[in-house]
Amino acid sequence: MDKPSLPKGTRDFGPAQMARRQYLMETIRQVFRSYGFLPLETPAMENLSTLTGKYGEEGDQLLFKILNSGDFLKDITPEKLQVKDSRKITPDISEKGLRYDLTVPFARYVVMNRHEIALPFKRYQMQPVWRADRPQKGRYREFYQCDADVVGTDSLICEAEIIGMITEVFAQLNLKEYSIKINHRGVLSGLAERAGVKEKETSLFVAIDKLEKIGEEKVREELLAQGFANEQVTTAFDVLTFSGRTEEKLKFLRAKFTGVPTGTKGVDDLTEVFRLLDQYGISSQHVDFDIALARGLSYYTGCIFEVKIHGVAIGSVSGGGRYDNLTQAFGSKERLSGVGISFGIDRIYDALDELKLFPESAQTSTRVLVCHFDEATRAYGLPVVKQLREKGVAAEIYPDITKVKKQLEYADRKRIAFAVVIGADEMASGQLTVKNLATGEQQKKTIDELVASLAS
Repeated sequence: MDKPSLPKGTRDFGPAQMARRQYLMETIRQVFRSYGFLPLETPAMENLSTLTGKYGEEGDQLLFKILNSGDFLKDITPEKLQVKDSRKITPDISEKGLRYDLTVPFARYVVMNRHEIALPFKRYQMQPVWRADRPQKGRYREFYQCDADVVGTDSLICEAEIIGMITEVFAQLNLKEYSIKINHRGVLSGLAERAGVKEKETSLFVAIDKLEKIGEEKVREELLAQGFANEQVTTAFDVLTFSGRTEEKLKFLRAKFTGVPTGTKGVDDLTEVFRLLDQYGISSQHVDFDIALARGLSYYTGCIFEVKIHGVAIGSVSGGGRYDNLTQAFGSKERLSGVGISFGIDRIYDALDELKLFPESAQTSTRVLVCHFDEATRAYGLPVVKQLREKGVAAEIYPDITKVKKQLEYADRKRIAFAVVIGADEMASGQLTVKNLATGEQQKKTIDELVASLAS
């Protein structure tokens, strides 16, 4: 029999990891709730018609497809099989796929439930997604996303609040070195028009999205190989490589985009976002206006975001943007503009772990272990455990009657903070021995004193 194994790009999470993950997700969840977002969940699988065509050609190739139930080849003709082209037979053997992200299912939900929701509709969603990507550090085939989206408003207050949520989440996680990159699709489209390559703007965006990863020279080579003229590439890079403060970049672009309405609209929107941040009192210390930021997903139409944590080689940990046309892709005649952000839980977890930023409280769920010597002391300990739990203190009693040393070793392995040792003396006096397992310090406390000290 083969040894048990996991599919590549997937992982198990033991109790210690789950304690940390729950701490991380609860931190994000509380911030989402404080901004008025409501929870939503959608199925793990969607119809392929829902998913296909929403992520660009590259995204479509990374969709996990689910074979139809039963004999999925029964309707396939020998002629189709002989062609050996999976794209031709996929519609006949697969109708469903695992969700690629949470935004497209959200848009599908909005269209299907349009008359039951109040606009603007603010939802958060924390669920796993699947991508048939090549597994590597910080990149998995199954991973969690934590999304927050607003649909039904064009207001740029939403963009400012997204930046606010990012800064608040990272402040609570004690992350201090990070950058929130922001750009606008209008700026990119204006750049394409200014360079005279409007008809090939998608190819331009895909290439410049690799700028940070492969460098300017390689991107230039790629564009020239795709048939871009040297003058067009030079014009584009004259804009892309401009450096300076945010105000200087906006002023530079406004001058460059004279007579280019799309580009001007992008500059106007970004200017307004920074103005709203100032009015809100949200720090823009970590916000970096990056003219070269071009997120690969094809549905973004306005502001786009990407977040990276410094000091770790993990890539972006969050991203998002504004989309105006996604609901229309599902047959909605109503134009509903939306904007959202997605936190990559797994990458943020890896970053916090590498930077050693998880608090001790996120290591375990149990705070107190009640230890005993025999049946009588175990019976005495049961109401102690009950009182602790009633006051919200996670507690457990060692189930077996065994040596106290073994019980304390169990507590140590589980990183339990306190042990309450109950012997004959403790039963007689009502004074329990409370041991801090981190410092070794011991104190005598009554049940009420113990409960009060740990519940406070």
